[in-house]
Amino acid sequence: MITVFSGGTGTPKLLQGIRSVVPDDELNVVVNTLENDYFSGVYVSADVDTVLYTMCDLINEDCWYGRRDDTFHTHDTLKELGFDEELRIGDKDRALKIQKTLLLRDYSLTDAVKIQCRNLGIKANILPMSDEESNVSIETDMGSMSFHDFLIKEGAQPSVEKVVYDNVQATSEVLSAIEESDHVIIGPSNPVTSINPIISMSGVKDLLESTYVTGVSPIIGCEAFSGPAGKFMRAENVEVSPVGVAKMYSDFLDHYIINTTDDKYKCSIKEFIPEVSVENIILKTLQDKVNLARKILGV
Repeated sequence: MITVFSGGTGTPKLLQGIRSVVPDDELNVVVNTLENDYFSGVYVSADVDTVLYTMCDLINEDCWYGRRDDTFHTHDTLKELGFDEELRIGDKDRALKIQKTLLLRDYSLTDAVKIQCRNLGIKANILPMSDEESNVSIETDMGSMSFHDFLIKEGAQPSVEKVVYDNVQATSEVLSAIEESDHVIIGPSNPVTSINPIISMSGVKDLLESTYVTGVSPIIGCEAFSGPAGKFMRAENVEVSPVGVAKMYSDFLDHYIINTTDDKYKCSIKEFIPEVSVENIILKTLQDKVNLARKILGV
């Protein structure tokens, strides 16, 4: 079994490549839930839903959020009625979120996602990192704000001073998936708010230390692939570079992959990571994704 730790943007692109190498039913995907919240009365687990849509070939690859070819009649009508919906939720995407909201009346998030996987024909094991609600706040020069207010309302423009979130408990399914895996892959997602919340859960790091772990850098040079990862890393006093991310994962990382343009970092990283590879990690085409997956898995 292969287990992938995922956020909502960089790692789903890699998942498309991994699916070409590993059968879906031999794949676990542990997904960040730190940013889950209610919007317009529905429960939004953005990263989980992005992984769901990726694994059933419905993902909107223009923005890596929501379903492709969706419509926005409900969102537009709400706006006409004077309601400013913070998230622009598509109509078909909203249906999935409504179903999950209703399922959560009787089921855990893990079981609700299992039901949705079955309904979508997904054979991979998609696991929310926790069934507990998370609270995250971004401390900025404009005051404390929620993650989505920072990212959407403020366009990630304020200076970030600190990222604060509650530690939650990993589900037994997540711990079992890691323990039974031959290989764990840390995807190129935001290391502060997507990957570190998974790693920080009790028991996870201990399991990773006894498993072969490959990490893919979410940083090229001194810039993140996308989003506010760089701001968050600086706020946590972590160097914004492939080296900085490698140090965050150094307790358990066996193999680390950096971009071809970052060969200069290889020697310094090898001082504390056993194996460092230089590959193309800019995943523009399906072939790019398959090639990287093959390198990671030694195929």
